[in-house]
Amino acid sequence: MNLKFKLTSRKFWAAVAEFVAMLLVFFNYPQDKTTQITALIMAGAAVIAYIVGEGLIDAASNPTSVPEKKDKKHER
Repeated sequence: MNLKFKLTSRKFWAAVAEFVAMLLVFFNYPQDKTTQITALIMAGAAVIAYIVGEGLIDAASNPTSVPEKKDKKHER
């Protein structure tokens, strides 16, 4: 599973928020609290997606930031 892709996926976060919202409805939480918790999850998801997405863009724009490992078997 590609964790970076999942963390930046709006569908993933919408599914998480929907699951939590339905759990809260099942346990008879008040509607206003359910709405607030769902909004909090989606706000957090937006921040996480932005941070991960920007990190991926930064990493792609600077490919020399991670040194490559040399295979010692092929060196002579």
